[in-house]
Amino acid sequence: MSSSSSTTSAPFPVPDGFKLHTENNAHILMSENEAFLNPVQEFNRDLSVACIRTWSEELNKAKDAKRAQTRQKRALRAKEESAKKRQRGMSRSTLQEMLYSCWTIVNESDAIDIEPESLQQSESTSEIPQAESKEDAKVESSAKPEASLHYKITILEALSATGLRSIRYAKEIPLVKYVLANDLSSTAVAAMKRNVELNGLGPSKELEEAGSAKQAKNLGKIRVNEGDACALMYSHRTDRVDVVDLDPYGTAAPFIDAAVQAVKDEGLLCITCTDLSILATNNYPEKCFSNYGGLPLKAEYSHEAALRLVLHAASTSASRYGRYIEPLLSLSIDFYVRLFIRVNSSPYQVKKALLKTSSYFVCTSCQSFYEQPLGRVVEKQGSRENVNTIYKTQPGPIVGGKCPECESGLHIAGPMWSGPIHDTDFVSKVLQHTESHKDLYGTASRMQGMLTVAKEELHTKFYFTPTKIAGFFHCQTPSLEETTSALLHAGHQVSRSHASPGSLKTTGTCEDVLDVFRSWVKKHPIKNISETSPSLRLLAKEPRMEANFSKHPKSVTFSSKVKIVRYPETPANWGPGSRPATGGGNKRKRKHDN
Repeated sequence: MSSSSSTTSAPFPVPDGFKLHTENNAHILMSENEAFLNPVQEFNRDLSVACIRTWSEELNKAKDAKRAQTRQKRALRAKEESAKKRQRGMSRSTLQEMLYSCWTIVNESDAIDIEPESLQQSESTSEIPQAESKEDAKVESSAKPEASLHYKITILEALSATGLRSIRYAKEIPLVKYVLANDLSSTAVAAMKRNVELNGLGPSKELEEAGSAKQAKNLGKIRVNEGDACALMYSHRTDRVDVVDLDPYGTAAPFIDAAVQAVKDEGLLCITCTDLSILATNNYPEKCFSNYGGLPLKAEYSHEAALRLVLHAASTSASRYGRYIEPLLSLSIDFYVRLFIRVNSSPYQVKKALLKTSSYFVCTSCQSFYEQPLGRVVEKQGSRENVNTIYKTQPGPIVGGKCPECESGLHIAGPMWSGPIHDTDFVSKVLQHTESHKDLYGTASRMQGMLTVAKEELHTKFYFTPTKIAGFFHCQTPSLEETTSALLHAGHQVSRSHASPGSLKTTGTCEDVLDVFRSWVKKHPIKNISETSPSLRLLAKEPRMEANFSKHPKSVTFSSKVKIVRYPETPANWGPGSRPATGGGNKRKRKHDN
């Protein structure tokens, strides 16, 4: 399936002045400058549906497993109590039998016919095993598995505009209880209500006529709200939702603090930022610092740095409230970044956020980077074989004032997130879902390609392209296979990066990568190098080992043998689009608000 905008062959009559936009099985009516919609973001919406659907199914499996574990513990506890009761009953009956035998001996010797009360008691105790067997039956019946109870999720879309994303969530994710769609613009809310009613996802007319008592029980699968996004999310701090989706026009920074408080434990936070002119360049460092709490960098891997800056903003916001984040999937796509983050509460895990934050010294010439962690952990043996964990600051700087490779200047970037940006298991499950439901997504082929690369991506910092490195040396560019093989022969791991075509990630250092190219230049000499060129300084340093460029068996991964589109061409109507002319403005405040 794919999206289309037309007024012909519509499933229902289209009013004058409107055009019908269809995406999968969702339909919306659009008029000019009423609300913002970017058709290029269909990939974003497809990916979001797949990720939230996969996450909700995994959440249900985890809850089912937890319920089964609770039932087993309850059954085991009941069985132990039953055994204790049986043991107490048996010891009591044995004592009564001994007393009865003593009475019998006394009676026979004295010729006195006495019937002790214990005889009646012993007869009554003969009924104990039968009662216990009934209790055992109850225990066995309680241990039987119950029917699976599906947990329904609630989704809050803070900036809904036309409501297309909310409509798709309500229609395409089976485990959705309801979607709370919000927007500050009154014209956008009017369009949203019209589109929700068009798709039959609002409250029925019978409920509206019946009054508020019945209407409160069923407000529809999409509940439209007009108001400030942050105020709405702050109001859900005590009544949290399962998923919060932030897809603003520009930066999501003003909404992150409210979002991390509104989502439940094990909940999902989805963030889109389209301000890559701030995140992925060093043109506006002051703006990037004010929005995300870190400085950007200017290098070919700036798009991955953009992802890490957004994760840093989410992590620091969550840490203030005793919560921590787990990035499930972080992608740099076209003109924006899209992140899927799991949020949990744990004061112990919050402390570890220090270990997942670093600043970086980046060379202005050869783009080598040097990581400066903000903190470290020291473990000390305590009393009673306990290990005490102590967090300390990291000594530095890790590098001098000049780049060790080319002696050029360094600039600092960050602090930013230095932990993994993907959860490989989660990405594998989303990829598996996409491959088995290709007919549900109009951009399924692109989703499959990008998820495949993300699944194989190493959990290391930043990537490089052989073309760019060869440009620093002014030499002939080795092929991807030759570069990959040289690194593999040197004992390093290598993978592709989803962020840029022709890019590679490796467990080797920047010095290891540059040594590969120094060995390459020895086999493919360069002519006419300027004395002031940085490449002369790069070549002045001898490689520590001679690189082997012969084909390595692992240079071709299994997925690379499959014909998929990993890096699609730029769409025809590429770009973030323009803000709606009427009813738009600031997404957070109305014009008459002070």
